[in-house]
Amino acid sequence: MLSTREPAKVKASPASGFLRGLVLVLGVLALAPAHADKVRDLVQVAGVRSNQLIGYGLVVGLDGSGDQTTQAPFTTQSLENMLQQFGITVPASARPQLKNAAAVMVTADLPPFAKPGQTIDVTVASIGNAKSIRGGQLLMAPLRGADGNVYAVAQGSVVVGGISAQGKSGSSVQVNISASGRIPNGASVERTVASSFSGGGDLMLNLNTADFTTATRIATAINRAYGAGTAQPLDGGSISVRGPQDPAQKVAWLGAIQNLDVQPGDAPARIVVNSRTGTVVIGSDVRVSAAAVAHGAIQVTISEQAQVSQPAPFSRGGQTAIVPSSSVQVSEEGAHMFKFGPGVSLDTIVRAVNQVGATPSDLISILQALKQAGALHADLVVI
Repeated sequence: MLSTREPAKVKASPASGFLRGLVLVLGVLALAPAHADKVRDLVQVAGVRSNQLIGYGLVVGLDGSGDQTTQAPFTTQSLENMLQQFGITVPASARPQLKNAAAVMVTADLPPFAKPGQTIDVTVASIGNAKSIRGGQLLMAPLRGADGNVYAVAQGSVVVGGISAQGKSGSSVQVNISASGRIPNGASVERTVASSFSGGGDLMLNLNTADFTTATRIATAINRAYGAGTAQPLDGGSISVRGPQDPAQKVAWLGAIQNLDVQPGDAPARIVVNSRTGTVVIGSDVRVSAAAVAHGAIQVTISEQAQVSQPAPFSRGGQTAIVPSSSVQVSEEGAHMFKFGPGVSLDTIVRAVNQVGATPSDLISILQALKQAGALHADLVVI
């Protein structure tokens, strides 16, 4: 039995570096002095947000890597509709086989307070079977909001970070994704989104992470600076603030509020586990009740070996048959056991698991078992 008070000398495993680094990083964070954050880093002003835009367009000028129109007929239809706007009629009997054009979806985020004439970045992604849109040119594509109105128009050269190549034998090499790219400053804003900030009434500050202590401290800091009754916490995630009615004064006043220093409330005791990547993040306030943990590994080995069965000499009706032969072996490694005292901290937990040479996957299993046993006093979040 390994005791957390008297660490046993065991051979270091490859996983010990991961766990040792986890101890060092979180130990430094635990010893760091508490500091105040700016209000602007803790809250967002209600109504001041970005809006998603989406549009459909064509990327042309590709080097034979566009859509195969037999499998993506909408690309040909889009091109014919565009040519009709320029007075060019494509005969109904014609079936253009395009290789240098691709149908794409164009998306963008319209930032708050964006004015007509300003530019924003757009993302272009193929929706057909184009192999690559590298070197393509996006033709004018209107970008619409959720209400159906056009808020921006996109056009420009597509910048692709990926590359792909394929030989005649079918062998191919691909680095990143070449069927999507971005156009920096590729869209021009055409319409302003109405915001509630310029209107009258109180402002609402929404916390990025809901916490009753943080909401109370922010309201206290605002009232201390601008007088009692200026701010009132409505719940753990929002604060109502009474401000000036003049929009010009409201901008300067809100800027001063955002620069106030507030010490946020302590983060809840929480463990976040990513079972797909083996990532484990443990908060500094995690505590464990008295518990004993034994963790071992069971290995099952199954080997198949086919054997040939021959019929006896001069036998009638005998046939050669293949008889499968299976060998199953079960082996269990020596289980390690360690004991936690009541109220042990994060450093003790990780050090004890590190002593038995547990891998990140083992650590995840141990934490889940401790939670089920009621010995882990923290929220276990699996993502």
